[in-house]
Amino acid sequence: MRLGPLDARTPSNCRHTAQRVLRTVAPVRLPSWTAGARHKPCVCQSGSGGVSDVLQPTQQQQQQPAVDGDATEETFATSTGVVEPVQEGAAEIDFLGESTEGDLQLHLVDSLRKGKAGVINVFGMQSLDDIYTLPLGKLKAATQSVLDVLDVPESFPDGNPQRAIYCSRTLNLRSIKAIGYDMDYTLIHYDVNAWEGRAYEYGLETLRQQGVPVDGLRFDPDLVIRGLIMDKEYGNLIKVDRFGLVKRAMHGTRMMNWQEIRELYGREVVNLRNEGRWVFLNTLFSVSEAVMYMQLVDRLDLGMFQVGAGNISYQALYGMVSKALYRTHVEGKLKAEIIQAPERYVELDPEMAQALLDQRDSGKQLLLITNSDYEYTNKMMSFAYDPFLPAGMRWRDLFDMVIVMARKPDFFNYNMSLYEVVTADGLMRPVLGACKGGLYCGGSARMVEKALGVEGDDLLYVGDHIYTDAALAKINFRWRTALIIRELELEIDALARGRPHRDALKELMTKKELIGDVFNQLRLSRQRWVHGHTAAASFDDEEGINETLAQLLMVMEHLDDRIGPMLERDGEHFNKRWGYLSRAGLNDKSQLDRQIEKYADIYTSRVSNFLRYTPYSYFRSPSQSLAHDRNLTRYFEKTYGGKSGGSVGLSSGSYSSGGNGGNGFGSPYDEGPDSDPEHEQDLA
Repeated sequence: MRLGPLDARTPSNCRHTAQRVLRTVAPVRLPSWTAGARHKPCVCQSGSGGVSDVLQPTQQQQQQPAVDGDATEETFATSTGVVEPVQEGAAEIDFLGESTEGDLQLHLVDSLRKGKAGVINVFGMQSLDDIYTLPLGKLKAATQSVLDVLDVPESFPDGNPQRAIYCSRTLNLRSIKAIGYDMDYTLIHYDVNAWEGRAYEYGLETLRQQGVPVDGLRFDPDLVIRGLIMDKEYGNLIKVDRFGLVKRAMHGTRMMNWQEIRELYGREVVNLRNEGRWVFLNTLFSVSEAVMYMQLVDRLDLGMFQVGAGNISYQALYGMVSKALYRTHVEGKLKAEIIQAPERYVELDPEMAQALLDQRDSGKQLLLITNSDYEYTNKMMSFAYDPFLPAGMRWRDLFDMVIVMARKPDFFNYNMSLYEVVTADGLMRPVLGACKGGLYCGGSARMVEKALGVEGDDLLYVGDHIYTDAALAKINFRWRTALIIRELELEIDALARGRPHRDALKELMTKKELIGDVFNQLRLSRQRWVHGHTAAASFDDEEGINETLAQLLMVMEHLDDRIGPMLERDGEHFNKRWGYLSRAGLNDKSQLDRQIEKYADIYTSRVSNFLRYTPYSYFRSPSQSLAHDRNLTRYFEKTYGGKSGGSVGLSSGSYSSGGNGGNGFGSPYDEGPDSDPEHEQDLA
């Protein structure tokens, strides 16, 4: 039979490939790589309305234990009682608002339930109440001794903070029934310089053919970082804080000074919803595009463009660059090259496979949802995972469902046509619905929920793109979200190396705050005396007071001369132009960090970091300090006596002092109180 017309929302690559689809939908025995993990064969209806294929499980999958919904594996009896998992119908909401489904619960034996004493010999305790008197240090040492026996490394903050998982919103991983993964820069990590550098070269060649003056340009990965924003109206690249205020800016490849920033953006609050002007660089795929655009802005300013008729605007220039890079990806030149030599572009992580195996064996359903096509997905996943899996397993055995050419973000917005991949070379046929074990093209998030029997916060989605992977999944479907930020490892190392610089800078700013307070009080007293509002005895020597004000002003200006350059160098261990990824100024979060905090429940540098945390971890968000609840140690000790156990926060409070030479409008360090991202806490 011939295929009917394809839905307009069908992925373009699917529409192209569908011309090669099987003309009849007779039963086809699929190769082993199309089978789903751990599930019985399932039947999916085809578009013909009755003909179906049976997905045959691989031999490896047939040997897997049936762990989905099977609690016997974790049900066992002890002298204390019977331990078993909390089932869905019996799950409750804990005191942090998370479901207890997947937790282990203890049914005490009758003697203990009636209040009789039991034997407690865990970590040196003899009774339940001993936990309240057991010193924290002793308990910590005892727990670590067990972890040492299990050969488990220490966790953050004592362990490696670069491999930690950080929590913005409390998440009980035990209650998660399904985990979905993006592929590029999530399950597969690329050498950014190699990948983006090659994409840049392909883009330049496309522009060269259009007559754009690109000769002599070279890829400079240090020119931009993730989280910056392109201003297409002025040809600028800017770094914005969480409030939308511009903190650093670059026109072309030249950094702008504070006066230029104030004149252009002093009254501007950047609104990312205005996509006609702003482009948020929220993924590593944006690096090559931004580098090329900023370099060409320089050449546009020099009058080097002779393309078409009339003048080219910064907006039009961005359109040319964006289309050139888009063609690089759509035409498949770059991916074809990567398929031929994946070792040049892919950074292998041997721990990744074990992390996914642990999640799968704990009963969680695993999904792969990628915008890449099947051929590329199969090659990359085979290269990165097959060598590290048990004998007889392939990467497909890890997943309950694989969706290629998903067309995110539309995947989270629309019900697109669904196609099943039925042959090793990527031939497809339309189907009406999905089922476990399937390999599909297109479809929608709603289809995934229906096929797997999950919805909302039953599902955790892991990806590297704030918008297409995290924001839409959370906003439209209430999925829990995890963001992969590979640069986080470099960021944390830079924060640690830059700590002495920041401490010295904060000390200078604290000195200015103290002097500024005295200066302002003297200035106010003088003002009152001049206007006759008070007869201050201190003003018997007006000349002496004036001299004191002048000298204090001189000291503050001298401090400014030191503070300004130090503030500009803050974060240079990460990037000399833009500073830290998560910071905008000394004491505030960047717009990127604000987006992470808003849309990602947890974030980390790589998927293999889940290996340390197990599929049963309970991630709790840290205390979020406000300006008024920081540094209360001295007040507590003075008012209530005793010791509070240390100050709250890292700063000495707000650094905004007034007065001439103080932190007036437009000052480079007019900041609020410290606002530490979670990955910056406990790094001392």
